[in-house]
Amino acid sequence: MPSQNGNSGRGNPWGSGANPNPPDLEALVQQGQDRLKQILPGGGPRGVIVLALLVLVGLGAWTAYYTVPSDSVAVVQRFGEYRKDVPPGLHFKLPMGIDVATIVPVKRQLKQEFGFTTPGASDPYQSPRGGERETKLETEMVTGDLNAALVEWVVQYRISDPVKYLFEVREPGETLRYVSESVMREVVGDRTVDEVITVGRQEIEIEALAKMQVLSSKYVMGISIDQVQLKNINPPQPVQASFNEVNQAQQEKEKLINEARRDYNKVIPLAEGEKDQRIREADGYRLKRINEAEGDVARFNALLAEYSKAPEVTRRRIYIETMQEVMPGIRAKIIVDEETRSILPLLNLDTRKGDKP
Repeated sequence: MPSQNGNSGRGNPWGSGANPNPPDLEALVQQGQDRLKQILPGGGPRGVIVLALLVLVGLGAWTAYYTVPSDSVAVVQRFGEYRKDVPPGLHFKLPMGIDVATIVPVKRQLKQEFGFTTPGASDPYQSPRGGERETKLETEMVTGDLNAALVEWVVQYRISDPVKYLFEVREPGETLRYVSESVMREVVGDRTVDEVITVGRQEIEIEALAKMQVLSSKYVMGISIDQVQLKNINPPQPVQASFNEVNQAQQEKEKLINEARRDYNKVIPLAEGEKDQRIREADGYRLKRINEAEGDVARFNALLAEYSKAPEVTRRRIYIETMQEVMPGIRAKIIVDEETRSILPLLNLDTRKGDKP
């Protein structure tokens, strides 16, 4: 009865049916055994063998198929021997560990980080190995001028040959970390600390990329390195304040140089333009004077030739032409008879041009 346990049908987790009590576990076990006996008739060892066969068949069916992602290929091994590469999609293989398919992401760009860690990274070789102490040791380097620098960088790579990646080198990801660290220490050690921290970053990336690619090909790692990118490059903590002051002074120097170049580019082209303009004006004036002089010479030569032929006529013509040019510009005209011996007493010689006589 419901009142015996003090619970109503509304609080029963097994439902609100006619029987509010939970089912009997022993009854459920007995029911399962009865159904198993119906499936395996005869019982005894024969039933155990049939059950084992069913389990083996189920396990074989479960291990006989596999799926390759779109950015990967599967390298199939039979009893440990390489058999073939399998493209993306659903495939089948011999079950029970006879064939083993290893998924290799050949189309995915992988990366390794040195000196820092990205949270949630799934690749065990992406982040620095060891704890904080190992991470710090990985970034500590000595430059060519015997100064210390903390260098953080990233290597981005792809798996170009999955067979070589799996079988030629043991732990290729860890080997790549060793190769990258060795190359970066070599490249940084060939430069001064100023080059490493300021102007030499791009050259370091290019040289490190080339050397890492050569070593990965030499070791037959099956890896193609796409990019080496420097992240943070800092001096050690005890001298960081001094380096910051040097960087600020360097930036101030570059600022002043840029301002001087700006003023130079503003003033010098203007002066160059004025110089070219003056030169062109002088050349134009020179050509003008030469052409005018040559024209005058030609005109006088022509006039001389005519004068040699008829001197009196030419003289008269020159006089008339000169009077034609001069007379229109004279407003007050006085005509005096050439037989007159003296100036008329009423002649006003102080009359200016433009005044009435």
